Amino acid sequence: MSIILDKVSYVYSEGTAYESWALKNVSLKIEDGQFIGIIGHTGSGKSTLIQHLNGLLKASSGGIYFNGRDIYEEDYDLRELRTKVGLVFQYPEHQLFETTIFDDVCFGPMNQGLSKNEAGLRAFEALRSVGLPESLYYQSPFDLSGGQKRRVAIAGVLAMKPEVLILDEPTAGLDPKGRDEILDLVSNMHREREMAVLLVSHSMEDVANYVQRIIVMNDGSVMYDGTPGEVFLHYKELEAVGLAAPQVTYLMHELKEQGLPVDCGVTTVEEARNSILKIFR
Repeated sequence: MSIILDKVSYVYSEGTAYESWALKNVSLKIEDGQFIGIIGHTGSGKSTLIQHLNGLLKASSGGIYFNGRDIYEEDYDLRELRTKVGLVFQYPEHQLFETTIFDDVCFGPMNQGLSKNEAGLRAFEALRSVGLPESLYYQSPFDLSGGQKRRVAIAGVLAMKPEVLILDEPTAGLDPKGRDEILDLVSNMHREREMAVLLVSHSMEDVANYVQRIIVMNDGSVMYDGTPGEVFLHYKELEAVGLAAPQVTYLMHELKEQGLPVDCGVTTVEEARNSILKIFR
């Protein structure tokens, strides 16, 4: 699986007094099985970018290719693309609409043309994979907690067996415990299903702890694209555009300035601990 963006631009209200460039000449390649974090301040183009990946928005210019095929070809099946590239919006509980949790998760597979029995099997598998108790399956999704609603929304996308899972701020509004549970769930799914995962987040600690690659969006363009260690070395440049680095990054740079030969490319507490212990050993 691969998704390639070739010089993609997108303009809101093109040709009017309200014209606004949301994406500017973006080129990216997303490979099978990658866990990618997308960060950027509000208005940087993050949400507009991910809505191009399954054809919800059509680029004003440039091309997008899924598994080598141009998704803008006249005969391309965008409906099939949206089953392979699953998108969970920010506040995904707004995607829930059926009378029971089970029916809600069945909706996607049935929309793919599966029988009721086949969709039911997919729904059971997806709900189990997100850790929702079976006793809740036939309750209304609107009776659940915020974290449980997120799990149901994710299960609804997983039931369609996507090759790519995109999550737009999946922990927004959750308490720390709920946030950690959702991110651990996503990390486990990435590892077990070997699917590509794109996580849009405002939390530098979250992306540092979970992802393998970070794409930094700024003013509609890709500012940085690399490993967490590579990206957060540019913490001063990130600060200049309204972002920051994980707290560990600042600590390690302070230690370096004090004369300790620590690795300033580490991005997690565990990596920082090992770097510091290595010196004293």
